[in-house]
Amino acid sequence: MTPENLFPSAPRIPAAFSLGTPREQREYLIDGKLDTWGGPLQTIVSPVYVADGDGYAPHVVGHAPLLSPEAALEALAAATKAYANGRGVWPTMAVGERIECLQKFTGGMHGRRDEIIRLLAWEVGKPLDEARREFDRAIACITESIDALKELDRASSRFIIQQGIIGQIRRAPLGVVLCMGPYNFPLYETFTTLIPALLMGNTVIIKPPRFGILLFQPLLAALRDSFPPGVVNTVYGDGEVVVPPLMASGDVDVLAFIGTSRVADSLRAMHPRPHRLRCVLGLDAKNPAVILPDADLDLAATECLRGSLTFNGQRCTALKIIFVHRSCAEPFLDRLSRGVSSLTCGMPWDEGVTITPLPEPEKPGYLTDLVNDAVGKGADVVNPGGGSVTGSFFYPALLYPVSPAMRVHQEEQFGPVVPVVPYDDIREVIDYVVSSDYGQQASIFGSSADGVATLMDALVNQVCRININSQCQRSPDSFPFNGRKNSAEGTQSVIDALRILSIRTVVAARDTDSSKEIINRIVRDRKSHFLSTDYIL
Repeated sequence: MTPENLFPSAPRIPAAFSLGTPREQREYLIDGKLDTWGGPLQTIVSPVYVADGDGYAPHVVGHAPLLSPEAALEALAAATKAYANGRGVWPTMAVGERIECLQKFTGGMHGRRDEIIRLLAWEVGKPLDEARREFDRAIACITESIDALKELDRASSRFIIQQGIIGQIRRAPLGVVLCMGPYNFPLYETFTTLIPALLMGNTVIIKPPRFGILLFQPLLAALRDSFPPGVVNTVYGDGEVVVPPLMASGDVDVLAFIGTSRVADSLRAMHPRPHRLRCVLGLDAKNPAVILPDADLDLAATECLRGSLTFNGQRCTALKIIFVHRSCAEPFLDRLSRGVSSLTCGMPWDEGVTITPLPEPEKPGYLTDLVNDAVGKGADVVNPGGGSVTGSFFYPALLYPVSPAMRVHQEEQFGPVVPVVPYDDIREVIDYVVSSDYGQQASIFGSSADGVATLMDALVNQVCRININSQCQRSPDSFPFNGRKNSAEGTQSVIDALRILSIRTVVAARDTDSSKEIINRIVRDRKSHFLSTDYIL
């Protein structure tokens, strides 16, 4: 591959996909206002290279604020003031009114769909069809979360009388939530904590990920117009500069972070009151696929291809290592290699594209080191052209046979490198999963109920989801999404996210006439937003 036949010149960029001149963002949302940042800006470049004079260079998408620690703390102060120790307008607002604010925001978001999708594709190299799905899934996250909250609130709208005590159990907010999503799903994954945090009455600070920054700009006005001042605030800039002061202040009540366990550990350690801090974390994963001797190899190869290389393998739920029984390794590898060769490689706007440029500038070099390490220790690159690099583009590398001596056997590659490990005894696979630092998901491919059940029972207490004859995945969002070991903290799903970003709180009184009279008057005269029998339809 050469830049000339891979990357476009400016005239070859489809007009519908063009962003025009680089955008300069200086505004950020704080305390209900779009403030203008007068300080330095960071340059946002795309993984897509474009002809630049005699060569090719990453396309400049635009510029975004590099906030100072002082500006970040101002945003935190706005969120803290809006929460007001639980007495602010937002945490004391009726559930139905909070839902109306989210619905208003959804309406404003719909009008910026095309713009956000283009920015998603340009900033992180996401194929256009997948960018569309991510936007639509973010909208669905709002709708489904609202429906789940209505169900939750309905169930809490009655009183319980037990052992001479009258009580109502409802959910209350936790405080100030710092939301930090990942670059691979910068919009949707941020929303999976942002939306439930808001619905439950928390105030929020959004710190966009390292890549996928400008795509939040079209949402700032809608966020400002949909929520009371200080309920949603944004912090831009170098995470190592702006996040430590937020955590060190002790005023962040919830860290909602999706990234690496190393970063999560360092952020948690900065907080001076660790028992006050609640963490909702989606972290590393090294999800294995296991090909049993009696597996349908066509199905297994198809699912493993999608599971390991969709969006370049840059998904926490991607299949990161494949174990295949030695008796069927050769035909499985043949199918998988032909599948890799059939993938469409190119730019995000190309029809049916799977493999696109990588947003992390250092990632091609890192993946090359993994491949060289494996080859140096006895593995082969099975597929033609595997591991070749052109600028930000890394052609998928299928490695076999991979052994424990190789780095790719243990490290989460988070990119288009597919390690395949032969095994003779299923205990080798079980021992790998047991000793792994990660425990998110696993996929089992086999035709025998006995074989699948035996392995399933061995793994079900090591990982949190077993996928039978299918790739690992998060969907549907009503299913719990979590992990063991270093893979996660807290469970996410539509309903679980609402629960984990709130806390059960009880109002109780003795079952006496005087208590009943007080409670009846509070409820009948609507004197409290918390103590209520309102039923949201």
